[in-house]
Amino acid sequence: MASFAHGATLLSSSPTASTSGNLVSGIWSSRKAVECRKITGRQQSRCRSWRMKKVVASSSSLPPEALFFDCDGVLVDTERDGHRISFNQAFEEKGLDVSWDVDLYGELLKIGGGKERMTHFFNKVGWPPVVLQQDAKERAAFVAGLHRRKTELFMELIETGALPLRPGVSRLVDEALSNGVKVAVCSTSNEKAVSAIVRVMLGSERASSIQIFAGDVVPRKKPDPAIYQLAASSLSVEPARCVVVEDSGIGLTAAKAAGMVCIVTKSGYTEHEDFSLADAVFACIGDPPAQNFDLTFCRHLLLQEGKTAQGKP
Repeated sequence: MASFAHGATLLSSSPTASTSGNLVSGIWSSRKAVECRKITGRQQSRCRSWRMKKVVASSSSLPPEALFFDCDGVLVDTERDGHRISFNQAFEEKGLDVSWDVDLYGELLKIGGGKERMTHFFNKVGWPPVVLQQDAKERAAFVAGLHRRKTELFMELIETGALPLRPGVSRLVDEALSNGVKVAVCSTSNEKAVSAIVRVMLGSERASSIQIFAGDVVPRKKPDPAIYQLAASSLSVEPARCVVVEDSGIGLTAAKAAGMVCIVTKSGYTEHEDFSLADAVFACIGDPPAQNFDLTFCRHLLLQEGKTAQGKP
């Protein structure tokens, strides 16, 4: 994994991850990194020196076939002050003595999907009296109704534009679309909510060129790779030529299980998660002068991983 701090630096002493020209500085082979961990003594210094060699990519290398974004935490940092607030409003309207604080919601985010999250919570702390004696089917209907209302409340919040795009999102989307790279948003969130975020935050013109795969479109949610597999097959692209931008461990696991390159942009709830499987890690995508990566960097990652159409190692 190439791990980057804010400002796009590799390790503590490397050059910035500038993608101008044909040179990406300080990217090293993950395969060689594994070898590095297996040796000791004087060999380590030689290995450390090797890993800092620059990887030069040909300008003729092909761009990704598709760029896939997660939604919450990647496009917009919606979880704490968006989804959590909307869940609590839905609970209050229903007369439930339930309120998810910031820390609790952070734990619940380990469960992919809003309905699944509520079901997990009620299974753990006890079901509300109104459905306490009901069977699994009636409890599922109760949760589905709560989630529909939560989604309505969340969409009302999104329509206000109160939650801004994260830095660099619109720039990278524009760069991808202008280079003929297919763009999709792949999320465990409700499809209506994701569509609203894309339309309101990115604008109707961009939204018309972005495919959305969300909610219950697949039977198994992240960390299962089904959502990314569906996106690749629907868009007729090779998984090995796709780059995913994620913010969470479960999303990263899904992307890698689908055979795709994955860049992590950390969000408020995920900054301390283990991203050792990621191909690169940044604080955000970023806009100039604090730009962390662009489409050329995505191309270099594909080349580095040997996942271009030519199948180079």
